[in-house]
Amino acid sequence: MKTSAVQRVASGRLLDGARELVIEHHGSEYHLRVTRNDKLILTK
Repeated sequence: MKTSAVQRVASGRLLDGARELVIEHHGSEYHLRVTRNDKLILTK
């Protein structure tokens, strides 16, 4: 059986000190935000 590794990236590395970042995926924009409670939320 072949298993493929899932990439793991620290949120801090993606956000680089920001509270929000925009991800483009198939022509749509998704917003990844850090909430006041230090949780992550992804919205379209």
